[in-house]
Amino acid sequence: MLAFIAYAVWGYYTKNNENTNITSSSIKSSKSISNSDNQPSFQCDGREHCSQMGSYEEAKFFIEHCPNTKMDGDNDGVPCERQFGR
Repeated sequence: MLAFIAYAVWGYYTKNNENTNITSSSIKSSKSISNSDNQPSFQCDGREHCSQMGSYEEAKFFIEHCPNTKMDGDNDGVPCERQFGR
């Protein structure tokens, strides 16, 4: 029974996490960077953890530009070391 409840909570969390679309106008500290060199454009949107990042470059942007991130446990400037093998 406990496993079923845990599975239901996990399913709810992942569904809502994927479907949540936060616009820049709803976040006061929103930042966006885009380069003309075809560099990826990322935006601070409240994500804080490595599991929410799609790439090392995105994680690097977040620790450098966004508040309250929790992706660099040893404070060496390299985020998500285990996830992205850095």
